[in-house]
Amino acid sequence: QVQLVESGGGLVQAGGSLRLSCIVSGSTFSSYAMGWFRQPPGREREFVAAISRRGGVTLAADSVKGRFTISRDNAKDTVYLQMNSLKPEDTAVYYCAADRIGALAIPTMNPDSYDYWGQGTQVTVSS
Repeated sequence: QVQLVESGGGLVQAGGSLRLSCIVSGSTFSSYAMGWFRQPPGREREFVAAISRRGGVTLAADSVKGRFTISRDNAKDTVYLQMNSLKPEDTAVYYCAADRIGALAIPTMNPDSYDYWGQGTQVTVSS
């Protein structure tokens, strides 16, 4: 059974940084493209960033480009989201997700394509 566990969330002041981690167990991590999504209070889940199976291709939402960086370590079965210059509007529950795609496929921003999801970690940015 594939399990995803996020960590690294918390409370931070505007302008600060956090690094989220998501470790995957129960399957071959390198078989999955990985994505980060978030759900702000009272709003729908939205795409944040995604990375291909080998890490060569990354996508990021316009709202986080230049501030957030997604990366992965296939030897550690872990995907990361480095978040810098945080803003109050980044406040949300952040979820990682795994998408089983072909080795050369480009990751997607569509949450419906992702097969497995973590439980989420809360990020709160104070002004």
